[in-house]
Amino acid sequence: MSLSPNNVPEDVPSDEPAVPVAELAPRRIPNIGHALLFVCFAGLMLFVVNVLLLAIGKSPATLLDGAIKVQYPKLQIAMMAGTYLLTLLAAWFYYPVAWHRSFLDGVQWNWAIARRQLGQLIALGFVLGLMMQLVTYFITPPKTMPIDEFFLSPATAWLITIFGTIVAPVFEEICFRGFLVPAFAIAYDWLSLPRTEESRMRWQTTSSLTPAALIFSAVVSSLCFAMLHTQQVAHLMAALAALFTISLVLTFVRVKMQSVAASTIVHGAYNGFVFITVLVATGGYRHLDRMTH
Repeated sequence: MSLSPNNVPEDVPSDEPAVPVAELAPRRIPNIGHALLFVCFAGLMLFVVNVLLLAIGKSPATLLDGAIKVQYPKLQIAMMAGTYLLTLLAAWFYYPVAWHRSFLDGVQWNWAIARRQLGQLIALGFVLGLMMQLVTYFITPPKTMPIDEFFLSPATAWLITIFGTIVAPVFEEICFRGFLVPAFAIAYDWLSLPRTEESRMRWQTTSSLTPAALIFSAVVSSLCFAMLHTQQVAHLMAALAALFTISLVLTFVRVKMQSVAASTIVHGAYNGFVFITVLVATGGYRHLDRMTH
């Protein structure tokens, strides 16, 4: 006695209609369309907020001598945090409808896996932070960096610390490792799929990604990650190369552990290490003038 795709014995009558194999197969998500929608919505929110601030004469940043000058650091932080949170909120409600599964399940958040390796993940983030500190030690940065504008007062310094350690890592990991990594890999596998019936059936009945697709996705998404931080590191190639490498490590963690929460912890620890070094150097942000010496 054999089993049909519905796990119903073929020689036993059933009143239930047969379900096509394609409808039972695991869906490959997030695909490139899902990822583009997420990124475009975030970009639209950022654009709308900027237009509103310009309308009231409170643009958080301006172009001065070819460089971006942050005029209202607290407003800039609030604008970015608002954009990130609104995008995540919209995604939280929309994607479960499109995916027929929860948002966290769709992006492979998998907190339980990350929690079991919490200590090791934090340690890895600190190692990456130390690596970035070594890179910046051996390069000659400009006299002023865009990030310096956020360390002109203790209150702003604490706000950027909280934002950079918690809010930014969560959003960026969901965006890059939750959406873009699987989206680029799925697109690569689809474009390289042989146009045969056997290949089509395998595509419909499996959800695994090939090593080549994951490597391609890791490289492309890491290039995008480094480009996102171009202004932050004042276009320094050595710093961008370090960020590209860090993104590759974050992608490896996400793929190896099948958990975006895991790469988020590493990312947050990495950012946290950078802020800790500034905290120590400035006596808990009480002597911010030491950053210029």
